[in-house]
Amino acid sequence: MFIFDMINGEAGFDPMIVLLVAMLVDTYIGSFQFSFHAAIHPANLLTRLINFFDQRLNRDKRSERARRIRGFISAMLVILICIIAGGAIAWIARNHEWGWILEFFVIVTLINQRGPFEQAKKVGRTLRDGSLEETRIELSNLAKRDPSQLDEYGIARTVIESLGRNFSTNIIAPVFWYVLFGLPGLLVFKAINIMDTQIGHKDPKYQAFGFSAARIDDILNIFPSRLAGLFLCMAAAFTPTANPLKAFKIMLRDVAKHRSLNTGWSTSAMAGALDLALAGPKRYPGRVVKDPWIGDGSAKATHKDIRRALYLYATACLINGAWVAAIAVIRFDLLPGN
Repeated sequence: MFIFDMINGEAGFDPMIVLLVAMLVDTYIGSFQFSFHAAIHPANLLTRLINFFDQRLNRDKRSERARRIRGFISAMLVILICIIAGGAIAWIARNHEWGWILEFFVIVTLINQRGPFEQAKKVGRTLRDGSLEETRIELSNLAKRDPSQLDEYGIARTVIESLGRNFSTNIIAPVFWYVLFGLPGLLVFKAINIMDTQIGHKDPKYQAFGFSAARIDDILNIFPSRLAGLFLCMAAAFTPTANPLKAFKIMLRDVAKHRSLNTGWSTSAMAGALDLALAGPKRYPGRVVKDPWIGDGSAKATHKDIRRALYLYATACLINGAWVAAIAVIRFDLLPGN
């Protein structure tokens, strides 16, 4: 939208201003989960759309090749629907005086800055004041890991890794694609990200059908994940006891150790900035994954390290906001008549 303008209009606010206001509202209030009925919440609508294709095209009786082709077709159709829907909402926002409100609500429900922060903060507080069992229950709301076998150090590491992952996929990537292509870009990214979460698994049911969604999600996260790592390194310069130089060094050195090269950027930046060892062996329901350690610090993370990670996360969010504001100023200066 801002780099590649496709939809013009005279009414409403500039779309970059709408994005900035949505980010500000989400920072202080949180996503407007209550602003939509559950049935018409944007994320729920995308989930229902994906489930529709899954139920009708991903049949066990079909061959692996047929399911892979149908998975690709499903991904393309979801992308097309998001482009059309996002373009329609953006057109309304640009051509009707109050149309920007609709776009604002969609943005604020799909960019989630405060949610992961509050969940991580709650786990850290419970880890400090509550029992280990209570902390494991809280952790299950934040991460997919099996918390039943995690000790206090494993819980703290999982929280910190989740903050890094959410910073990349829930904040940087949606904003990045909105800045490039406006609401259609944001909707396409969120749909593919949800699709990857829903069907991008390597189990027999989804290995073929979810292949395209998983690969497209990897592609869409290539640049945002690296930007997220860079912002975390920059944020370390403004975070007490964090080390920006070590964050950058560990990020470049250990990113390839992570099973996901995209997630590895934020995880390794977090590890270096906070002088911790993250990742490592993980227990999931029914299996144990023996991943290598990232970072050369201590693996014995505590609730104090969660507090430091929250400070780093919040500072990185501010840097992201400043980046968007800078682009808004440049865009305004380039507009005709300025």
